[in-house]
Amino acid sequence: MRIDIISVVPGLLESPFAHSIMKRAQDKGLLEVEVHNLRTYTPYKQGQVDDYQFGGGAGMVIMPEPLAILIDKLKEEREYAEIIFMTPDGITFNQPIANRLSLGGNLIIICGHYKGIDQRIRDMYITMELSIGDYVLSGGELAAAVVVDAIGRLIPGVLNDETSALTDSFQDNLLAPPVYTRPAEFRGVKVPAELMSGNHKLIEEWRYQQALERTKERRPDLLED
Repeated sequence: MRIDIISVVPGLLESPFAHSIMKRAQDKGLLEVEVHNLRTYTPYKQGQVDDYQFGGGAGMVIMPEPLAILIDKLKEEREYAEIIFMTPDGITFNQPIANRLSLGGNLIIICGHYKGIDQRIRDMYITMELSIGDYVLSGGELAAAVVVDAIGRLIPGVLNDETSALTDSFQDNLLAPPVYTRPAEFRGVKVPAELMSGNHKLIEEWRYQQALERTKERRPDLLED
């Protein structure tokens, strides 16, 4: 899978993909992430990519020409399953969306900045608009990194144990159950006996009940489905 990220501040995305699981995914050739500096593709002087909004009002808007030039160039080179715009008014990103995108092919992700991008780009090019929560960030770079991380770890072969992602929170509309490791007793608190039993059926039943109780307590909305 290849993910092309379009940004006005590409330096913000240097670290998230240079370490840990995302780095291993790229080293294995399972994921390719390319970050593009939008200023490189502007037809305007001094790398200008934004201008005042028509009708007045505070905040600058990213102009359509640089985005169109870069998107057209990328689309000439390969096919993309989705062209995504990270924006606070997009649909909320969740695990089912991550699952679907991880199987769907190459992606372009546009990072919003300032007051956003010209609406004509949204109308002409964007196929999906995503938000990572009901708050506003300085730009879409951090949100894009979240989306790429969530998608990338689902690609077969990225995680050492491919069943790990299947037991994550939200995969079955339940939060993950509590987890324990050595020592078996820490400051007088022992690991639940079920987990020490060696009985796989009993362990799975315990985990399911714990996940159900945790979800009822913390995220009852997930059980409505």
